[in-house]
Amino acid sequence: MKEGKTLPKILIIEDEAKIARFLELELKHEGYEVVICGDGRSGLENALKSDIDLVVLDIMLPGLSGIEVCRRVRQESQVPIIMLTAKDDVMDKVAGLDMGADDYMTKPFAIEELLARIRVALNRKKLRSSEVKMDVLQIGRLKLNLTSHSAFYGEDELTLTKKEYDLLEYLIRNKNMVLTREQLLNNVWDYEYFGDTNVVDVYIRYLRQKIDEKYNIHLISTVRGMGYIIKD
Repeated sequence: MKEGKTLPKILIIEDEAKIARFLELELKHEGYEVVICGDGRSGLENALKSDIDLVVLDIMLPGLSGIEVCRRVRQESQVPIIMLTAKDDVMDKVAGLDMGADDYMTKPFAIEELLARIRVALNRKKLRSSEVKMDVLQIGRLKLNLTSHSAFYGEDELTLTKKEYDLLEYLIRNKNMVLTREQLLNNVWDYEYFGDTNVVDVYIRYLRQKIDEKYNIHLISTVRGMGYIIKD
């Protein structure tokens, strides 16, 4: 490490001491600074500190649940959050993503995969923090402000979760192209396809409810047997 260079600081919020210690050792070996909290309330307090670069957040915690911690953090901060869950349940994962989590992993997991997802999340944070000009994506009356991460249909601001916004942005950036569920998983959720393509279907349905159905338009089309497309 070059002199004066600050190590990325990762907060682990995990009440199982053995798992927390294992993660701490692996992350320190990779060159990260690590802070550990064993309950939701102290985890929330630490997650809101300005020097935290990423949070690894267990969903089952004493004090406050991981879902609630994530919700409260997102009210004040856009620090990357990777959630850990012992439940291999789609709706459990969707709940975490709806609260603003960037990614999730189901226990037990391979440490190499978690490290890869941490690198992706930190790189994305770095890219976003380097953006200085306001960019806008638009298709018809739908407009995305890439700087403020806000979405509008005409003059109406849309209430989208972080993952809904990310999915919509990727669809618009690739308009007029059929995107498979695997492509959407890999590019919006930042990990390789392991079979949970129904998560994509759930979020497409959310977007249709908030845009297509609300404004009586046909924005997102299903291409049977292939995936989804947004056309001009």
